[in-house]
Formats: sequence, C-alpha cells, structure tokens
Amino acid sequence: MESLYITLCLVFATLILLYTFLMWNFASWRKRGVPEAISHLGIGTFPSLFTQNRHFIYDVDQVYRNYRNSHKFVGVFTGRAPQLLILDPELVHRIYVNDFKHFHDNEIGENIDPNTDVISANNPFFLRGELWKERRHELAPGMSANRIKSIYPVTLEFCKRLTDFIRYQAKVPEKNGFDAYDLCLRYTTEVVSDCVLGIHVGTLNDKPSEFVDMIKNLLTFSSSQIIYQAVVALVPSLRKFIKKSFFTKEKTQFFFDLMSQSIELRQKEKNNQRADFLNFLLQLQEKKNYSKTILTANAMTFLTDGFLTTAHSIAHCLLGLARNPVAQEKLRQEILSSINEDGCVSFESLSEMPYLDACFNEALRLFSPLSSMTKLCTQPYKFVNSNGKSFEMKRGEIVFIPLHSIHHDEQNYEDPEEFMPERFSPENGGVKKYREEGKYLGFGDGPRTCMGMRFGSTQAKAAIIEIIRNFNVTVNPKTRDDNLLDKMELLSVLDGGVWLNFEPIE
Repeated sequence: MESLYITLCLVFATLILLYTFLMWNFASWRKRGVPEAISHLGIGTFPSLFTQNRHFIYDVDQVYRNYRNSHKFVGVFTGRAPQLLILDPELVHRIYVNDFKHFHDNEIGENIDPNTDVISANNPFFLRGELWKERRHELAPGMSANRIKSIYPVTLEFCKRLTDFIRYQAKVPEKNGFDAYDLCLRYTTEVVSDCVLGIHVGTLNDKPSEFVDMIKNLLTFSSSQIIYQAVVALVPSLRKFIKKSFFTKEKTQFFFDLMSQSIELRQKEKNNQRADFLNFLLQLQEKKNYSKTILTANAMTFLTDGFLTTAHSIAHCLLGLARNPVAQEKLRQEILSSINEDGCVSFESLSEMPYLDACFNEALRLFSPLSSMTKLCTQPYKFVNSNGKSFEMKRGEIVFIPLHSIHHDEQNYEDPEEFMPERFSPENGGVKKYREEGKYLGFGDGPRTCMGMRFGSTQAKAAIIEIIRNFNVTVNPKTRDDNLLDKMELLSVLDGGVWLNFEPIE
C-alpha cells in the first residue's frame, strides 16, 4: 500500500512538473505589458503546426484578425517559443526598411548547422551579420540588368519550346487538363539550368525527370526535420546546442555533383565567353579563392530563386488570368501591341508593360511564395502599441511577419480573394504605393529584398507572354474555386494543384 502511495505521488509530481514546464513561458508577454493571444498547452498559439489539420497560416490569420483593429502587435507562441506577431503594415515597413539594422537577420539562419548543411550555411538568405552583407555585395553584380539581358535570348528560346510542348500536348487533351505546377517547373528547370549553369537538362517533355522530381522535393521536410522542429518548439533553448540541416544529405550531394559537372564542362569549353551566371561565379571564385562549397552555395542562391518560386508564380498568374477572362484579354492586347519586328517582346519592352507587371504582382499577392517571415532582433528596439504602451524587444528575440494575412486583409485590398490586377495599375499608384505602406511584400522589402527578383520575374513574365499570346487559358474543373493553401507545402500553393486547359489561338 505504501509503495502504491509513493508511486502515485511520483506520477502526480511528474505531471505537475510537466504541466509547469509546458506552461512556463505562457504569460511572459503579459508581464512585459504586451497583449498575448490564447495559447494551447504544449503547442502554443498555432495548433495546426502540430495537428496538420490545415495550413498553419490560417491559425495565424485568426489571431491577426482578432487583434488587428485594437493593437499593432501581439505576443504569440510557436510551441513554447515566444514571438511577436506584427499586425500593423506601417510597423512591418519599418522593420524591413527604416529600422532594418535592428532586424538585420532572418531568424531561420539561427537553426542551420554549418558542419552538415554547408550549402545553406553559405547561402545569403541564411547568412547573418557582416558575412551576409559581404556575400550579397559580391553576388549582386551577377543579377544585374545587363547580365540578365545577355541571357534573355536563351529565355525566349525556352519559351518557344514551352509553347511547342503545350501545343503538342493539347492535340490530345487530358480530362484533367495540364498540371500547371509541373508544366511551369519543367520550364523553369530548363531555363534556369541553362542560364545559371550552362547545361541542358531536357525537361520540356512528358517523360519522367529525376531532375524535376528533385526540385519538387527541394523544400519538402524529411521526418527527422519535422521531429526536430517539434522538439525545438517545445524546448526553444535546444536551438543553441542542436542544429539541423535545411537541405538533406541527398539533396546537398545532388547539387554538389551538378555543380561539379557544370564546372568540368565549362573548363573544357575554354573559349566559352558566355555571360551567364556560371562564368560570373567562376570569376568570383578566382578572385576570392572560394572553395567548391561556397561556389555551390552561391549557385544555389540563383537556382532556388529561379526553380520553385518562379514556377509557382507563373502557375498562379495563369490561374488568375484563367479565372478572369477580361484581364486575360486585356493582357493579350498589351502583349500584341508590344511585339517587335522580330516577332517577340524585347527585354526593354518587358519592363514597359504595366498590365503584365500588375498581373504578376497580383499573383504574388494572392500566393506569396512564403506565407510568413520571422526576423531576428539584432539590436534592442522599442515597440509602441496602439494604446501608447511600450516595451523594449531584446537582442535575439523574434518578430513574426504574417505576409499572407497582410495580403488577404480586406482593409488593405478590396475583395482580397479576387484576382484584380487593376489594383496595381499606375493610375492607382502601382505596386510601389502598397510596398511603401507595408502592404505588399511579394519579394520582401528593404536591404534583404529577394536578390533573384529581377531574374525570376524576367523568366516568369517571358513565359506568361508567350503562353497568353498563343493560347486561351481556362480553368479545368479539377481546380478548386477558392484559394485554400496546401497544408503540407512549405511554399504557398493551391490545395489540389492548379489544373488548366490551353486552347491554341490560330
């Protein structure tokens, strides 16, 4: 009897200790005078991160809408890790631009293990402090307008191959139409591999491709990565001692091998003076005496910006145009009026097509590549809430930017779930107006704006032009009618996929 009593006491004590541990951080924001959203035992404010019932950004959006009219920010917890959810677009703009030095680093870089994930550890997106600044300064010339212009003819050639492939496949149309994600990824894989590495991978066909499959899974988390995220969410302090690879060993080796093959091929072509990104990187390697590791990491900067995010932006723009036939026809007329005597839209004209730009930005608003962003406080910063109460954020604490919620807020955009390019037209102030108000973050903002923005948008717009001038695009019934995000994807993609029909224009 006594042993049973002791056992029950130990179990009870253990449960109390566990409960205390799980609840320990909760109310920490309130103690600092910050309003705090409701959190759940052990899983924090966003339960869908653990339950996978829906994309977690909808949990974020629920908190956002509950507090946006009364506060500029609110305290939340990812697991037990405290973060400050920013609700005010003006404050978002200050974090990204005006007060950038206080939020210099992307929080995700804190979790990277430089010993096991050498690609991510040397990628500017993950780099921190002065090393980020130095590496970005070195790579920026590789994304210059002149360099992108020099490879624009290559882009146009792949656009023609893309439309030829669609036309061939459309002769015997499938019931479900075209898988737009797969189609666009085959295009971006071709054009980016050629423009960045100078290699031809041959993916614009209906054959299975190991290359495309690897890219599709590039940002898919492994079981060990998911477990790691869950553990550090419960015990945030473990991040200091246990790091994790963003890219698996298999993916890292794949890109190392790809880079080695590309360099070997280029070295054999001694007279190759092509002004692509590989030549730029090899010149940089010679100048800086970089190892193959850093060279591969730098190449991944160009590749990751060009593969998945560009493919998704094309697919989502085509989806929006298919859902809005009036907008599609208006864009088609702008395209036809911009075609030169060579039968194409020149690189210079590409940046002088306001409606194309509006359509592209509207697609990025509806389906921002990243649904949220976390920034690290790198210098103490004083936050002042709507009620006038202030608190000082400490170095090392995290702010959470809800990109999806800002982009889908009816207070920022009329009918936010509708594809309405006119909202970004020049007469309405264009995208610049929304960016300066902190309401548009399709490419981020400030000094850490997406470095591949110009490259990615050029490849995307060129493909959209060729498709819309050659085909009438409609939505296949397999595509859902709303904008619900796939809960299993890191990037923002439509649940069930984007399925489209292409009718050739004679």
